[in-house]
Amino acid sequence: MKTIMAVDDSASMRQMVSFVLKNGGYEVVLAVNGLDALSKLKGQDLHLFLTDINMPEMDGLEFTRQIRGMPEYKFVPIVLLTTESAERKNRKARRQARRLGL
Repeated sequence: MKTIMAVDDSASMRQMVSFVLKNGGYEVVLAVNGLDALSKLKGQDLHLFLTDINMPEMDGLEFTRQIRGMPEYKFVPIVLLTTESAERKNRKARRQARRLGL
């Protein structure tokens, strides 16, 4: 079974993502922000990261930078999610993601 980590500070988003993925046959690890996610890695065999961009403590872009520095997760796909509608914020996130090679 493939395992996906979903990182989002919104409880309703975590619940919805978890529901959809579990119904699709995936195992799901949930985290409330980047710091929480890092603490839950512990060498887990993860196949995909889904992360919100805007979160307290550690946002999705910093979380992405951190995991890209770990050899075991360097090539695991990452999907950045956001509910932000402001185009300016989205452009900034895309620029930062390109700098990270995403």
